[in-house]
Amino acid sequence: MPIDEMASKIKNGDNFIIRFKSMGREDRKIRHKDLIKGNLEFPENDQDIVIIKADGLPTYHFAHAVDDHLMRVTHVIRGDEWLSSLPLHLELFYALGFKPPKYAHTSTIMKDENGNKRKISKRKDPEAAVSYYSEEGIPKEAVVEYLLNIANSTFEPWRRSNPNKSINEFQLQINKMSVSGAVFDMVKLLDVSKNVICKFDANKIYEEAYAWACKYDEELKELLDNREYSLKVFGIERGNAKPRKDISKWSDVKNSIIYMYDEKYYNNNVFEFQKINDLNEIKDILKTYIDEHFDINDDKQKWFNKIKDLAEEKGYAREVKQYKENPEKYKGHVGDISTVIRVALTTRCNTPDLYEIMQVLGENSIKQRIENFLKNN
Repeated sequence: MPIDEMASKIKNGDNFIIRFKSMGREDRKIRHKDLIKGNLEFPENDQDIVIIKADGLPTYHFAHAVDDHLMRVTHVIRGDEWLSSLPLHLELFYALGFKPPKYAHTSTIMKDENGNKRKISKRKDPEAAVSYYSEEGIPKEAVVEYLLNIANSTFEPWRRSNPNKSINEFQLQINKMSVSGAVFDMVKLLDVSKNVICKFDANKIYEEAYAWACKYDEELKELLDNREYSLKVFGIERGNAKPRKDISKWSDVKNSIIYMYDEKYYNNNVFEFQKINDLNEIKDILKTYIDEHFDINDDKQKWFNKIKDLAEEKGYAREVKQYKENPEKYKGHVGDISTVIRVALTTRCNTPDLYEIMQVLGENSIKQRIENFLKNN
């Protein structure tokens, strides 16, 4: 369109756009060093892109150059879907007489689907939404820690060497970011989350789990309404050199502690006995223990010595080592005896420290649970 005609239309109030007249040619190349992807080569930009729309607003391309220059932005970190726009943005900066920023294009997070990798999708994958982690009850600290794992290859060894340091002390290095897309791994995230949660004290775990339960799990909320008792439950194996790692997200909490509440324990009639599974022998062990060996006031060493005594009385080795040296001499070992007590009191064969569990349950609850088992089985 001739310039006179364009000027006339503008004077008449017609809507118009402003384009950037590119001086580039597709048959020429530009070279650029990306802070993540290294040395790159592209065809020059040859598109006369719109920089001001008909409504008077700038496009992203124009705003990026102007805003980042005026804000003295030195580094632009963005997804690699913007990599193809780099020749255009560099040409805009140079045409405006601005020094371009340094660019770092991060790779897309991928998802493994039956052996095939694809870009994680906002529409297909719940993990792409922040709300997903809130609903599952994965602490924000764990999500950030996991993202640092996939962002920087140096983070995991740093964390192993500095298990108790704040992530704020970690020096993120752009040149250590993955050139290809990292694969999102839920198993790894939950493993990271276990390690994060195990460092929380009982009070923090209670507050976080209770807040989550108020939104997502009424049954758990009702259990945790008893704050004083729940804090004791969460305190089991907390603050030790090797704290318990049975919680990877707040949605795990109910299943991991439900047996500690009498009203829920009595609703479960499934007991996971292992090596010792003859009912008469189980009942004999429990009756002897509760009648002759149990004392809630025993310290941990005395408590365990009594379980060893019980094992010896019933034909089991006092020590696991004894049993391994002469397995034909014994029916089993002290661990098998303690497992019988553990299962009778919790319905499970794998729990945190049994002595600490018993101290929280208290004398009355322990006796009632064992008497109830003896009576109904």
